[in-house]
Amino acid sequence: MERWIVDVSRIFVGGGGADYAAPQILLSKYANRHGLIAGATGTGKTVTLQILAESFSARGVPVFLSDVKGDLSGLARAGSAEFKLHDAFLKRAVTIGFAQDYVYDAFPVTFWDLYGEKGHPVRTTVAEMGPLLLSRLLELSEVQEGVLNVAFRVADEEGLALLDLKDLQALLTWVGENRGELSLRYGNVATSSVGAIQRRLLVLENQGAAQFFGEPALDLGDIMATDLDGRGRINILAADRLMRAPRLYATFLLWLLSELFESLPEVGDPEKPRLVFFFDEAHLLFDDAPDALVDKVEQVARLIRSKGVGVYFITQSPGDVPEDILGQLGNRIQHALRAYTGRDQRELRAAAQTYRGNPRFDTEAAIREVGVGEAVTSLLEAKGVPGMVERTLIRPPSSQLGPITDAERADVIAASPFAGKYDITVERQSAHEVLAARAAEAARAAAEAEAAEEDAPIEQREFKTARRYTGKKVSRSTARRSRSDSVGTAFAKSLARSLGSSAGRTILRGVLGGLFKGR
Repeated sequence: MERWIVDVSRIFVGGGGADYAAPQILLSKYANRHGLIAGATGTGKTVTLQILAESFSARGVPVFLSDVKGDLSGLARAGSAEFKLHDAFLKRAVTIGFAQDYVYDAFPVTFWDLYGEKGHPVRTTVAEMGPLLLSRLLELSEVQEGVLNVAFRVADEEGLALLDLKDLQALLTWVGENRGELSLRYGNVATSSVGAIQRRLLVLENQGAAQFFGEPALDLGDIMATDLDGRGRINILAADRLMRAPRLYATFLLWLLSELFESLPEVGDPEKPRLVFFFDEAHLLFDDAPDALVDKVEQVARLIRSKGVGVYFITQSPGDVPEDILGQLGNRIQHALRAYTGRDQRELRAAAQTYRGNPRFDTEAAIREVGVGEAVTSLLEAKGVPGMVERTLIRPPSSQLGPITDAERADVIAASPFAGKYDITVERQSAHEVLAARAAEAARAAAEAEAAEEDAPIEQREFKTARRYTGKKVSRSTARRSRSDSVGTAFAKSLARSLGSSAGRTILRGVLGGLFKGR
């Protein structure tokens, strides 16, 4: 199908009509100054996200977004004149002066899914996730987070690869068994804390999240790809099932954002973004989040702009986003907010106060009165100055409004350039296998030692046992218990000495990089 000719430097958002302002334009060079799409349920946030994703893709900018309700899969298929809202779409296009440029079109889409059901599997390793984000995911206390940090330090010093949950579970078991030696080096390691972490990991595993950890890990280059026509690929994360585990959802998106920050070079202010990242249901990132984590999110949001990445938060109320982060969101599209309660009225008033006022109307009243598909907008103008707030009719989408069928989704996945790359999990030697081999070797050595002592005369065995522990001659039963104890103690001390001999060797993890080194 013939596609419309696009102006790469400008994105038409909406506007026009007798009672509305001139067309509202999002300038591509300021799209990396981040943005906000807010509004009550059912006011049109999803369609706004859809038309922005279309516009960025058409200008060669890759997009990553999460599909919470399944509606955004329609981006993979062109709209149709047979659609029941076709006449309404054409009428809207005429009203806002977009009729001449309005055509139906499909866009290059890549489907992803942490569970591997509705898209290509998405994985990362436990080491790349790091102890801070894992602690957030597992809802650990400060003491438990400290024990997890000890486990990661031991893995670094001992050269144990942490790839999947089995590796972390095996390492924690070893840490618990050798807590005495480790406590002398790193502080108290309580078995109760180790047990609490293991239980949280079990819950995570039962929720299916274990599939998220492992190899092959996601190649960030695959979400920054373009198609043969030069259009940016729209990466859609299936999040309908994922939303049942909201902390996993928020942690994954934060991990992805931080990995982008770590891997991308500085580019300053490019003519268009290198990637646009939409964070739907953004309040889940900040609900009950510790201050330290919110501070790191603020740092990443502030600094990733110079990497050419634009981050757009989608949520019901601007109050869901901390003020320090909200202040960095230059491009704002505010759909209707309903003020039924005192709290709603305060949030509405606060939202209105964040805009540059327009003498033609009351901003607070406009936010309350705009209908579905309308919004109050403020987009950055020349030199990055916030635009005056305007009432805007959002343009209709060019792709299908609503989800595609399961068969159509399967066809898109099969035709993807990444088909087969992530489908099969790769197993290589890591902490689980290494620790299991050490335990097997220790058990074999213990068995051989016990067999050798059994072959010795009983007087000689008792004498060795007595000299080793008390200097006194003991009974046969006591001697045998002492032999058993000595094997366990020797094994623990041997492994502890092994750790000490390799101190200083650290595996660098990319998760939030230097930003988290101070923790």
